[in-house]
Order: sequence, then structure tokens, then C-alpha cells
Amino acid sequence: MSTYPDTLLLIDGVWRASSDGRTIPVINPATEEVIGQVSHASTSDLDAALEAAARGFIVWKAVSALERSKLMRRAADLMRERAEAIAPVMTMEQGKPLAQSRMELLGAADTIDWFAEQGRRTYGQVIPARAAGVLQITIKDPVGPVAAFTPWNFPVNQVVRKLSAALCTGCSIIVKAPEETPASPAALIRCFTDAGIPAGVVNLVFGVPAEISGYLIPHPVIRKISFTGSTPIGKHLAGLAGLHMKRATMELGGHAPVMVFDDADIDQAVSLMAMHKFRNAGQVCVSPTRFLVQDGVADRFLDGFAAAAAKLRVGNGMDPASDMGPLANERRIPAIERMVEDAVAKGGRIVTGGRRIGNKGWFYEPTILADVPATAAIMNDEPFGPVAVVNRVQGVDDALAEANRLPFGLAAYAFTGSSATSHRLRAETRAGMLSVNHLGLALPEVPFGGLGDSGYGTEGGSEAVEAYLDTRFVTQML
Repeated sequence: MSTYPDTLLLIDGVWRASSDGRTIPVINPATEEVIGQVSHASTSDLDAALEAAARGFIVWKAVSALERSKLMRRAADLMRERAEAIAPVMTMEQGKPLAQSRMELLGAADTIDWFAEQGRRTYGQVIPARAAGVLQITIKDPVGPVAAFTPWNFPVNQVVRKLSAALCTGCSIIVKAPEETPASPAALIRCFTDAGIPAGVVNLVFGVPAEISGYLIPHPVIRKISFTGSTPIGKHLAGLAGLHMKRATMELGGHAPVMVFDDADIDQAVSLMAMHKFRNAGQVCVSPTRFLVQDGVADRFLDGFAAAAAKLRVGNGMDPASDMGPLANERRIPAIERMVEDAVAKGGRIVTGGRRIGNKGWFYEPTILADVPATAAIMNDEPFGPVAVVNRVQGVDDALAEANRLPFGLAAYAFTGSSATSHRLRAETRAGMLSVNHLGLALPEVPFGGLGDSGYGTEGGSEAVEAYLDTRFVTQML
């Protein structure tokens, strides 16, 4: 697919323009050119989506788990068939290299398949009774229509978890997808409609995020929300959901520490972390950012990490030679520049990178800072870009103290050859996800979620579906 499509709303099974004709321009972050338009939902469009979701829920919850699974697996097959055509669309709107777009789309198909099967295993219980002749059982029911709010960094991956969890449990859904990157999530949802999901079960809208969330969350039709995004916005939406007694899953920001110890395989740590840090230009909620490296290997790690970063080829994601694309929108460059300048002003030093590339497109050099004090902004706020900090620590106590210092607790990484150190890390690292000596996060079958200011609930693993289910207890004298 060499051209970029305009994106419509999906309401009650119909792809349509907004009722008032409003659109939002979509900009290619590599060229800063307008490449298309996305329809901007009006209040009447939201009302229509809510009515459709209410009707769709009545239909969908009556479909057996087996039939829901079959339709979802058909959607997964369509995603695999169409991945090669959708990948350039994602790259044009988001910026990531084509290979990363393909990986995201194929990973989405795996996620759909996994949830399709997990939905067939939403078992209740038979609870032994205290008295003879009494039956005690629990029943799992879908919670109801869901409102899902997703960001631009992984346009398909962020939608597919929420969408798949809702559908496999019998819920209908309204997806509020990102205006910056609308066409690839629309292509994902088209796979579901083409697979035969009934009208009204899946709806897609775009618009001003605050306006749509402020309208959908309090609405009595919506029974659950799922949000991925920044901690400040997540706290606001969680408060709004709580005010209306709506169940919520919150996957919020992180500031992932990486603890590297003297007994680690340093070559492995450098190789894995260089790839992981600069994937999607560092615009990843679990991106490794604060590297806490023990004194004995600090110089070796820093030299290797800096050399790997300097070798990365930055360019248009449509160029197969590019290892890293642009930042996704114009807001990111000034934000990164302020953080780097602040770190240097407070005593840190730039090891490599530290500058914008060119004057067209939102490109920024892969950047490594060292010896940055804890008072610097980048040590306390998630940079969400291609910048990492490497600081020295004396040992496990120092590393854990810094790793756990912030209120965030999404992901953490560690490299060590010691089983004793690994045991301490497992017991004491305050993060929803810890990966030791490899990269093992974000698979469909494992939990994905954080602690503290990084949110609550999980969007992966068997626990993910529980947030979309009500548990009812029935007791009967036989």
C-alpha cells in the first residue's frame, strides 16, 4: 500500500464520516507533511456509538464462547494476511521502521489468537457447602460495554489487547484511538468486522481526547474503561471512573531502571539494551531509561552502549536501511531538548548524541548521558524518547535504592550472574514486571501492568480477562 488512506468512524457496523463533517489532519513525522485526514466524532456520533454498543452487547453476550473464539481467530488470520499492506501505513503515520511495524502487526495477530482461546476458559466455581443439600456456585458474566482509550506509540498493539479482552469475554466496545495514528488501528478493526463480528459490537471514534473521555466515561451505558497513557491523565480518568463506579484498567507511564552488576554478561546486556532502548525511538512505556551499573563494569558497559547507539542509522522508517525513525509528533523534540539541557546544566555529560537531526522531520540522535544527578528532570520524569542515562552504583543496595526511588513501578531490568542477587531483585524490586538476563515482557500470555503511579490491572495473561467479567454468586437449596 503506497498511499495513505483517510480514516472514517465505525459506528454500528458502518464506516462513516462524522455527522458534522469535521476532520483532523494526519502528519507524517518523517516529512512533516499532511498525508491524510481522520474524521472527528461529534457528540451525536458518540451518542450513536453508545447506542450501538448497548445493542451490540445484548447480541454479543449471547454468542457462545466457542463461536466468539472462532470469529476472533478469523480476524487474526486476516491480520496476518494484511500485515504487509498495513505496515507502510503505520510507518507513514507513526514513524517507526517498516520492520518494527510488521512485527507489531504480526504480534497483534498472536494476541488475538491467545485471547480467543482464553475467553473459552472463563470458568466459575463450585464451592463446597457447609450444609447438605446446598449448591454454591459462581458465574462469570461480561461486565458490559467498554470504553478504551489508546495512545499513538503502538497504534495497533495498544488497541488489540483491550479489544481482544473485551470481545473474548462477551463485552462490546467503543475504541477511542489516537488521532495522530488513526489508519492502522482502523485496519485492525476492519479485520474484526470482515471476520463477521456483529454490527455494534466494535465501534471506533476519534476526536479531542479530553472531550471524548469526559463524555463516554460518565455515560451509564459504559461499564468499564481501559486507558493507556501518561500518569497525570490516567489519574484524572481513574478519578472520573471512580466517581461513577466504573471498573478501570490503567496502564500508565514508567521510568524503567536497568541494574547491571559486575558478574553480568556485559556483551549481552549491551546488545539487548541498545536494541530495546532505541526501539520505536524510545517511545515505549517499558523502555529502559535509568541504567544503574556497578563500578567494576561501568566503563565497559558505557563504552559499548555508546558505541552501539552511535552506529544506529536514523532516517525515514520507509527506508529499509533505517534502524530508528523520527519521534512521532512535534511536541517530542522540545521536550527531549529541555531534558537533555537540564541534565547537562545539573552536572551530567553527553556521551553520544544530544542533538536534533536536520530541520525537516522530527528526528533526534540516539543519546546517552552519564553521571546525571538525581535532581535532574530526566531522572524523575519519563523522557519517552531516544535518551538513556548511565550512572554508577556500588552494589545491589545502591541499585535497588535508586530503582525503587520513584513512584513509578511498571518495568525493570537486571543483568547478573548471581543467583543470590537474582533472588534479592525478585523479592525487592518494586515493579509490575521484572526481566532478568533477557527480554521477556509483553507476550500475550504473561501479565502486562504496573504498580504505584504506573497504574493497576494487567493487559496480558490470564488475569487480564478478569477485569471484563462480573462474578456472581448463586446458592440454592436442592
